[in-house]
Amino acid sequence: MYRGISLMLFHMARRKHSRMGFVLAGGMSSRMGTDKAFLEFDGQTLLNRALRVTGAICESVMIVGDRNKFANYGSVVSDIFPGCGPLAGIHAALTHSIAELNLMLAVDMPFVSTELLGFLWAAAEDNDAVITVPRVGKGLQPLCAVYRRDFRIPAEKALRAGNYKIDAVFSGVSIRVIDDRELTAAGFSERDFFNVNTPQDRLAAEDGRL
Repeated sequence: MYRGISLMLFHMARRKHSRMGFVLAGGMSSRMGTDKAFLEFDGQTLLNRALRVTGAICESVMIVGDRNKFANYGSVVSDIFPGCGPLAGIHAALTHSIAELNLMLAVDMPFVSTELLGFLWAAAEDNDAVITVPRVGKGLQPLCAVYRRDFRIPAEKALRAGNYKIDAVFSGVSIRVIDDRELTAAGFSERDFFNVNTPQDRLAAEDGRL
């Protein structure tokens, strides 16, 4: 009886959190010289902006990063493999997730909109691939993509082997790539995926020189 109740509650929780989002904020920000998550951009920090646009799409949003640093801003997930880059952040998120589909967004992408995330989510719901990921001129955008929980398995295998490049893990799973043509037709461009990595990037973004 109790097992049946537990299973029912588990499935209710999965339905409640059918859309989970994770803001990846665990980077070192070495090229910026200060923590990118707390940079002011267009009247708000990059962290608050990322949480806002992700929260408009997902019922539950968590921050992937240092608990001591981000505990006052929401629920936080820490890397299980610390110091191993964004792949470790994605792995930690998927390990803690109770949802099938999970939106990942890097904290340093100030032009990502709710409309873009909604577009990616709709594409993910419309296919069975493990990863739904955009591709623009610079290549795949794995830090603004939707992952199924199953990706945690090859991700952990790669991390344990010391292989930290996300794209390399993609070769072993099914991928739905949203290319430039589809993005352009939907009203999006390469600018939407711009990363603020350096002080020069920040100035260019603020001045509209992109």
